[in-house]
Amino acid sequence: MTTQTFPLNAWYAAAYDVELKRALLPRTICNKQIVLYRKENGQAVALADACWHRLVPLSLGRLEGDNVVCGYHGLEFDDTGRCVYMPSQDTINPSACVKSYPIAEKHRLIWIWPGDPARADPALIPDLHWNDDPDWASDGKLIEVACDYRLVVDNLMDLTHETFVHGSSIGNRAVAEAPFEATHSDRFAYITRWMEDIDPPPFWRKQYGKAGKVDRWQIIRFEAPCTISIDVGVAEAGTGAKSGDRSRGVNGYVLNTITPATDKTCLYFWAFARNYDLKNQARTHELREGVAGVFREDEAVLEAQQRAIDANPDHKFYNLNIDAGSMWARRLIDQMIEAEQKPGRGLPAAAE
Repeated sequence: MTTQTFPLNAWYAAAYDVELKRALLPRTICNKQIVLYRKENGQAVALADACWHRLVPLSLGRLEGDNVVCGYHGLEFDDTGRCVYMPSQDTINPSACVKSYPIAEKHRLIWIWPGDPARADPALIPDLHWNDDPDWASDGKLIEVACDYRLVVDNLMDLTHETFVHGSSIGNRAVAEAPFEATHSDRFAYITRWMEDIDPPPFWRKQYGKAGKVDRWQIIRFEAPCTISIDVGVAEAGTGAKSGDRSRGVNGYVLNTITPATDKTCLYFWAFARNYDLKNQARTHELREGVAGVFREDEAVLEAQQRAIDANPDHKFYNLNIDAGSMWARRLIDQMIEAEQKPGRGLPAAAE
């Protein structure tokens, strides 16, 4: 029996808003085959990607108005999943329907709820507001990673790997050596790390644009089951950034939400948002491509890790102090799964 590794009663990113057009987009989410599209009024739709008649993927068909026409025998389904046309007959079998999923559009992402539709509270959509806040400039990409989504969560909750995986860009020795604080609530886990009076790594030296020592911060917030926002930046050393005055520096947010596709693959949506030089589109493009290069390094490590896990199924992991964030994240994920499997237990409130 396979142990469930993700809750179903949760909002998961299914696509960037710009990916979803007047066309059929197939995606695998939580081991479910789903087809996404936009109606003529722009509203997003998510249906099971399998025709009621012979299970041929509806994504192989076409859109006709707001309806999906199966590409095999022409059965037609409306945006609720109900069949509204069958070839060569006037009577439509009342059981002819495909599953429709709750769907929402927020923070430049299309979110889907694969679990109990009655629990699909939009207030529980993860907070990634920096992605469409006019006070921030943001852009990002989707990476399809061949690993368990929790490995990406582990990676983001322990940034000491920057020293060793990303030494040419965002990492230096200070990240691995700096102390950190770990805290949590029933839905969130936090890691706070300050590196004071240090030399900035290459990435931040370029963003800061000045010589001299800096105070650097990484404040990680995990929102169960799979969304992580990381408050990052540098400021001139000793100018009060740690106590709240970041005016002598530059600030960014690394926005991440990781959707399990299958048990061993995931959709990794990320963006980098900044609050400086907002109108400079060239910088936005440069940052997106630069961060993409950093994350390609992570992708190689995580996929190699998944292959090693598959080759050593009985291996037991040992945790270090630096694993505190990932340990809490996994505990919160497990609590969501456990609550889902026990009738009568609800979800934690949306508030922190």
